[in-house]
Amino acid sequence: MAEERLLTEEELREALDRVAVSDILLNALSATASLGFRRVSQEARDLKQARMAIEALRALEPVLRESGVDEAVVRDLEQARANLQLAYAKAVEEEKSGETEPAGA
Repeated sequence: MAEERLLTEEELREALDRVAVSDILLNALSATASLGFRRVSQEARDLKQARMAIEALRALEPVLRESGVDEAVVRDLEQARANLQLAYAKAVEEEKSGETEPAGA
């Protein structure tokens, strides 16, 4: 079995220097959108968490755009947020009308 080696402090700094904040934000927002969609599903419904995902996406879209992130990528995130908002609204209506089934049913 190959021996794993820990990065030195200098190697770690060099690796961090190669990573753009926008890359981290894009990865985080993609995961946030995915979690948001999961949280509007009947199986894992948590509308408070879904709403937080929507608001996080909304808040960071202009930051990405102003930072020069590819416009197509920002539009894709905006579309994901819009779709999540629609799914959230539908989930809220289901909750109000009692149309949801208990988890695991």
